[in-house]
Amino acid sequence: MSLRNLQSLITVVSLVSSLLMPPVISAADKLSALYSAQSVSYSLPWIAQDAGLFRKHNLDFQLVYIPSSGVATAALLGGDVEIALAGGVGIVRAFAQGASDLVFIGGFKNALTHSIVAKPDITKPEDLRGKKIGITRLGSNSHYFAVQALRRMGLDASRDVTLIQAGGEPEIVAALINGAIDAGSITTPADNRAVAQGFRYLLFGPDLQIAYAAANIVTRRSMIAKRPQAAAAFMQVMAEAAKILHSNKEFTYKVLGKYLGISDPKIIDAAFATEIKVMERRLDVKPEGIQAILDEVAKTDPRAKTIRPQDLIDRRFLDEMTKSGSLDKLWASK
Repeated sequence: MSLRNLQSLITVVSLVSSLLMPPVISAADKLSALYSAQSVSYSLPWIAQDAGLFRKHNLDFQLVYIPSSGVATAALLGGDVEIALAGGVGIVRAFAQGASDLVFIGGFKNALTHSIVAKPDITKPEDLRGKKIGITRLGSNSHYFAVQALRRMGLDASRDVTLIQAGGEPEIVAALINGAIDAGSITTPADNRAVAQGFRYLLFGPDLQIAYAAANIVTRRSMIAKRPQAAAAFMQVMAEAAKILHSNKEFTYKVLGKYLGISDPKIIDAAFATEIKVMERRLDVKPEGIQAILDEVAKTDPRAKTIRPQDLIDRRFLDEMTKSGSLDKLWASK
């Protein structure tokens, strides 16, 4: 065989081999995140997981549950996770103390929907004097709402009641049932579970429409600088999960039942009906929700008075999805 023929044969074999070789698939981008409450409003990563959205956007995603905004903030600052789905008070408090690396990049709930649920014999606010009220943790959304609710009822959280840290909302319901506390500051579906057990609403929080950065997507500016593509992919996943939450009730209810451990469709329906009214369709983070927290933090930390909500917000991913038309396309689809 001539040299020219041999070279031609090698070329053909190489071409055929390349066609028969399986395509090289890039490794999924690893990303870790936490969520700080077991509720409807924090269901987006569950929906994304079960809908295969992380796989679709090539993310090797790990999710952990860390109750309370304050503890979640510490985990984010410590580098244990790269993204936090958490209430805003811990983030704002840490920012005021100098943790300027923290930044809000999105939100999915800008109002509180907690309620004060109490024993049946507690029928009016005055009945709470001297009583024990369960909250998740000091510095949490649950704590903030309890303080605000008590103030609206003419009571002082530091003088008139005893606040008990239960750890999480399921634990607050358990403490109500076993008599360890007299009332609890909880949101859906925990409040629905408590009411189903014979407890009553002393104050139904959703009616108050308290502006508050209740459920947010937070990361570190240094993380965005190092891994902007991973952060952008995560935001796209959350946007698609939000669309499912708002438009596919059957799938959403299955996810909620699975992750919240609820088999009673009436409880799921009641919880969903309350939360969906204030859930953000396009992951918007609103300055007034952060300002409400700054005002509260400023009462004990004067440094918060010099901070503007815009100082804590980076809208680049929201703006990119808007500019590219991906959000419009997503919501135009059925």
